[in-house]
Amino acid sequence: MNKNLYTRARLFFQFWRDTGTRSTLKLISRKVRRGLGLPIDDVHPPRAAGANPSYGPTSASVLNVRRFPNTCPIEFHQIPQASEPRITLVTDSIGPGSLFGGVGTALILGVLIANRMRGTLRILTRTEWPQADQVSSVLKAYDIAPDRELQFAFAPLITESRSKGRLSVDTYHGELFLTTSWWTTEATLAGIEPSSILYLLQEDERMFYAFGDERLRCEGVLARQDIRYIINTRLLFEHLRASGMAHLSQTGIWFEPTFPASLFHRRPVEHGAKRKFFFYARPNNPRNLFHMGVLAIERAVNEGILDLRQWQICFVGKDIPRLQLGDDYEPERIESMGWRDYADLIGKVDLGLSLMYTPHPSYPPLDLAASGAVVVTNKFGVKQDLSAYSPNIICADLTIEALVAALREGVARVELRSATDGTHYQNQNGIGPGWEPAFANILDALVQGR
Repeated sequence: MNKNLYTRARLFFQFWRDTGTRSTLKLISRKVRRGLGLPIDDVHPPRAAGANPSYGPTSASVLNVRRFPNTCPIEFHQIPQASEPRITLVTDSIGPGSLFGGVGTALILGVLIANRMRGTLRILTRTEWPQADQVSSVLKAYDIAPDRELQFAFAPLITESRSKGRLSVDTYHGELFLTTSWWTTEATLAGIEPSSILYLLQEDERMFYAFGDERLRCEGVLARQDIRYIINTRLLFEHLRASGMAHLSQTGIWFEPTFPASLFHRRPVEHGAKRKFFFYARPNNPRNLFHMGVLAIERAVNEGILDLRQWQICFVGKDIPRLQLGDDYEPERIESMGWRDYADLIGKVDLGLSLMYTPHPSYPPLDLAASGAVVVTNKFGVKQDLSAYSPNIICADLTIEALVAALREGVARVELRSATDGTHYQNQNGIGPGWEPAFANILDALVQGR
């Protein structure tokens, strides 16, 4: 088939599907009248800037699905109740670039809930097919194993309209669903009873957005009192409860993340090697304050606080631009690592800088402190002092001057260490030793039917 003809046919059928037969016949009539030179009375008003000229008018529902594809409802169909209970973890992806921090925590929690229920964990992804080997690598790193074989499912985002029977996901009455964001929660609620939802909330997700449609929809999900919330850290729980989510006193429960010494510990370094500086660099995640961070690092280098003859500087994150410090020094950029490679790296770090413009401590400062490093982070709201996690987490005000002063203090602490292994720092940490104790209150509450 001629490529141009194929494209026209595809656009025609897409228009028909989106707008219906009446609008399609109207479009055909208009084109015929225009071709014959006849008057057209119902001329469309000018299209908005950026509108696709290949389409006619779009329904409000289709327009919203295109704008918010991640909230596209998951299609479910009912099956008879299984002989064993099942919990389904709903997340965007479990690909290699998605498993750090929050998604890894969700996987661990899902496995532990399934084990406590003597049931099965199913992992349901939305943006890409699930990769079983990636899950296995995370669980092995933490020495956690599911009692039963994991199940996997894929419910892709349908961006034009609700799918009609395509890739429908089976479920049964009473199955638990562990959601991992406001959008996966909204997408799941379209076909699942709210009482079956456990929403793992690991940040004030309202802060991801400017005041607009996305924030409003996020607020709508967080305001719901008919689902259960599992909150990552007491700090975040207190912040949320004080900022409009008072219902968490009845609907929520919190836990503290843990960083087992089997994975997070000091690694040996070569004799005479430079000290290692770590910067959590994510320029496309505004809450990580990349630009403020690099300005503080640049000043610390220029003032001799970070002497490049003694310090190796590593930027770790994603989409990191090339940057020059001092006269001609270019920091090492590290963007893709497995869990054990990441743990090996931070086990050799002496000083870190990791910023988070939200009330949650975020994981990198805790990763670093658990591995024996000194780390500088920022204050925000209820997050004023993180010494309960580790005395070697320095919290600074969000100004360049305060961050540079904190880096100066961090360098001084590193220089005072009695040995390069940093074990005396680790021994002072208040970071929990394992995930099962960390989630004990949540697992007990689920068994008791709370």
